[in-house]
Amino acid sequence: MARPPRRHQSSARSMLLTVLGEYVLPSGEPAWTSTLLHVLGGLGVEEKSARQALARMAADGWIVSARSGRRVRWSLTRRGRELLTEGAERIYAFGRDREPWDGRWVVLIATVPESRRELRHRLRTGLTWAGFGSPVPGVWVSPHATREAEAKQVVEGLGLDVAVFSFNGPYAGIGSERTLVEQAWHLGELAAHYQEFIQEFAGMRPEPGDPVLLAQVRLVHEWRRFPMLDPRLPLELLPPNWIGVRAANVFNDLHGTWLAGGRRQWDELRDM
Repeated sequence: MARPPRRHQSSARSMLLTVLGEYVLPSGEPAWTSTLLHVLGGLGVEEKSARQALARMAADGWIVSARSGRRVRWSLTRRGRELLTEGAERIYAFGRDREPWDGRWVVLIATVPESRRELRHRLRTGLTWAGFGSPVPGVWVSPHATREAEAKQVVEGLGLDVAVFSFNGPYAGIGSERTLVEQAWHLGELAAHYQEFIQEFAGMRPEPGDPVLLAQVRLVHEWRRFPMLDPRLPLELLPPNWIGVRAANVFNDLHGTWLAGGRRQWDELRDM
């Protein structure tokens, strides 16, 4: 499991996505170029990189520009709103109450030859995003049996439905579920990521104005990495007092605390 890049390594496009999702999407109002450059600049993004990010996202169909005199403002396209809404739902819901576990697993046996490395990478990316882990090469597991349908979409989309086989049922009597979980997901590394998040944000008390707006963007930007890193295992399979629960509480508490102040500052910047 790769370590997520720290904030100073974040791309301008990725940071812009967070700003759009946190402020432009809920407001439903366009944002001036100057407003976006001001916020991104406060987050450490150089103006040239910020302008390039705007141009690339427009080329990808996420945003569209409109000129007003000498100024330009940006609105989300329908596609941009849909994609950001989907992402926001996943980010904000992540880490909340977990569904009860029925003890069942879904197991995939995937045969993709070494010569087709790009295909293997795409399979790994798709199954990882769906919450699957791989304890040994060619085997993927998830304690969420309902995710078999999502895995099927990934497999069929890659044309691998004749090379992948699935099984569904409870764990048997050989070996340990705890060992299986550790080999499939490397929870020690995930716990370290959560610890870094807590150390960075817990206890922060930003001042009103730009500081609270920028803190809110950084908070969401760092948190939005975790749905890809954390498979959301049932509590029965996690170590006692799992740090991910504490990290989720930190995110939800701070996001709620900073929300009004951040949006108030955004409205003031947008109207300038």
